[in-house]
Amino acid sequence: MSECPHTAALPRPEPPPGSETCPECVIAGTTPVHLRLCLVCGHVGCCDSSPLQHATAHFHESGHPVMRSFEPGEDWRWCFVDGALV
Repeated sequence: MSECPHTAALPRPEPPPGSETCPECVIAGTTPVHLRLCLVCGHVGCCDSSPLQHATAHFHESGHPVMRSFEPGEDWRWCFVDGALV
């Protein structure tokens, strides 16, 4: 894992999750595979293994660069801009 310039700009503490699951999956009637938490605004979205890839869609719509796993026992973070674990 490496640092990227986007991690320094993240709010501290991290924002609270906006939901416990992917709200877009609930609306679409699909089941999220793995959840991701946007570290800028707290949006919860499903990963790219899910049919509709809402976490990546959130990045493209919002420009929020860094998310982390929202799965129990996982604490890794991903920067969409740098394409790297951070």
